[in-house]
Amino acid sequence: MIGRERILTTLKHEEPDLIPMCDSVWESTLIRWQNEGFPKSANATDHSGSVSDYFGFEYALIFGDYTPQYTYEIIEETSSYKIIRNGFGEIIKDFTHHDSTPLIISSPVKTKKDWEMLKERYSINASRLVSIKNVFDNSPQSIVSWEETLRQFKYDYDRGRFIFYCANLGYDTLQRYLGSEETLMTMVKDPKWLKDIVVTHAKFVINLYEYLVENGLHFDGAFMFDDMGYKNTSLFSPSCYKEIIFPGDKLICEYFHDAGKPIILHSDGNVKGLIPLIIEAGFDCLEPLEVKAGMDVRELKKEYGDKLSFMGNIDVRLMSDSDHNKIEEEIKSKFKIAKKNGGYIYHSDHTVPNNVSFMQYKKVIELVEKYRKY
Repeated sequence: MIGRERILTTLKHEEPDLIPMCDSVWESTLIRWQNEGFPKSANATDHSGSVSDYFGFEYALIFGDYTPQYTYEIIEETSSYKIIRNGFGEIIKDFTHHDSTPLIISSPVKTKKDWEMLKERYSINASRLVSIKNVFDNSPQSIVSWEETLRQFKYDYDRGRFIFYCANLGYDTLQRYLGSEETLMTMVKDPKWLKDIVVTHAKFVINLYEYLVENGLHFDGAFMFDDMGYKNTSLFSPSCYKEIIFPGDKLICEYFHDAGKPIILHSDGNVKGLIPLIIEAGFDCLEPLEVKAGMDVRELKKEYGDKLSFMGNIDVRLMSDSDHNKIEEEIKSKFKIAKKNGGYIYHSDHTVPNNVSFMQYKKVIELVEKYRKY
């Protein structure tokens, strides 16, 4: 099997020949690895820095420009951080020497009038024929031309990778536009307004997908991003999800299912309480299953494995441990249960941090290869 077939088989809850293998690393991790012997330019057309080529990852993610297209602006820059206005209209602080989600200083929507003005920016135009490498800052350096996007797509497709169309949804969209605190308060005060934002954005994500396909891209599935949990539980109640977020999620899932495409949801933190509604909305797979937030694929597989596939849950903290027996037991024990009847894709439980050396991660992949066989 090639990777594309392997992932599709897995998401259909059938057993492939091997557990599909995917992962992601922070930029600072890649820089460290390059200083430790990782090849810096194995292929000039691989925008991932050839991590996928080197380790044999079987997916590719393409983020379209689903932003309201505010003008990018550097407001302040020092040796340790920069403050920018990004394509979403947020003013954010992004730190130079460590990778994390940027600090949101200011958000573009403070009134319903602001939202009505922002909504007008949801237009399909030729400037959206690009892809974006960094959806947080949307700087000119993160914008990939359409010619290069098509070239990278062909490169990945020819290597049998499963090509995902990617965007953010739901709560992720709301907190970009209103900020986290205001979003959570408005969930109580005016859920109907937030539902309008969520559904409007979801419809645009679909429109953009159709536009990119009309202009030459082909996708095997969708990979949607919406961080709805923290360490202990979800950021809001299941009833809030059902009323506000669910309508947009269901719209997206029904669209891609009608097109014959599976859809994965990325949601950080502990989202156990939302899983029944995530399944009802129509998502086929949940990722990344953060261990430090109490997510365990062995438990989730037992409870939901006939309805939902899983991706991730390999603890990045154990990857950096000098005792390799710990990460081996992590992979062995979780693979054994999660791979049964298909429905599991290897991934770290978030993104590989820069305290994991190149040699340590190579050992991780050796263990994945050892235990991924059916």
